[in-house]
Amino acid sequence: MADPRAAQGVDVVIVSYRCEALLRACLGSLAARGPGRSLHLRVVDNASGDGTAEMVAREFGEVELLASDRNLGFSAANNLAIRRGSAPHVLVLNPDTRVAPGAIERLCELLDERPEIGICGPRLVREDGSLDHAARRSFPTPLSALGHFSGVGRHLGGGRLAAYRAPEIESGPVDAVNGAFMLIRRAALEQVGLFDEGYWMYMEDLDLCLRFARAGWVTWYEPSVSVVHVKAGTSGQHRSFRLNRAFHYGMYRYYRTHLAAERNPLENAAVELAIAAKLGLSALRSALTRALETPTP
Repeated sequence: MADPRAAQGVDVVIVSYRCEALLRACLGSLAARGPGRSLHLRVVDNASGDGTAEMVAREFGEVELLASDRNLGFSAANNLAIRRGSAPHVLVLNPDTRVAPGAIERLCELLDERPEIGICGPRLVREDGSLDHAARRSFPTPLSALGHFSGVGRHLGGGRLAAYRAPEIESGPVDAVNGAFMLIRRAALEQVGLFDEGYWMYMEDLDLCLRFARAGWVTWYEPSVSVVHVKAGTSGQHRSFRLNRAFHYGMYRYYRTHLAAERNPLENAAVELAIAAKLGLSALRSALTRALETPTP
């Protein structure tokens, strides 16, 4: 007898921006996954203007294409597509991923088996097979952020300076998983709310996981399932100033929303000054690197 859960379906939401080749590979991996739960695919194209949306319409007729006339950002574009669906599970997927056969089914089974789980995510691997350490995260604090961005925490196997990447977690409950692949229980989304659209891009996945945790839902990291993630495949190796600003604003918004009320004004001022200084340094580094890499005519 067929498993009735296989007919429940999954709403798959992908937000694209100028990533034609990556998105083609991502959608191709979903098409080649074999038998399993039905997937309702929606792509929100954020005004790419480079042929990405046209490729989806031309090559993937089964995909519902929502072509925006402006760049809505990650949170708002995901929410637009999520609201159009009704499946019990929602897969938020980045276009720079490739999903292996069986990956979605295994994580759906996990949600079916464990009703306390609201969000789950797989082991993310880079194209060379190495682990993308951002696959599982602890909720950031000023100390863990300092350890991560200074590079100190990246070489430690544990402790508060290394907590940004949650190195102690091998599998199971974790503070947060990565927005590149988040399988979410729709009933939990309806209780907690969708992505906070105050985040244009970056940090919205951590914010959602934190709100889920505060509502009593578990976020689960499942390393038995692997998904390829082309790191920075859509944003580029060197962020534009707009992306740099969005990244650091996300840090600021997360801190002000979730952490600032518990700290004294002096500490808050120091953290906000550090975020502003880091934005300046990051923007300068990215601009210089792009200038050095630009061929001289």
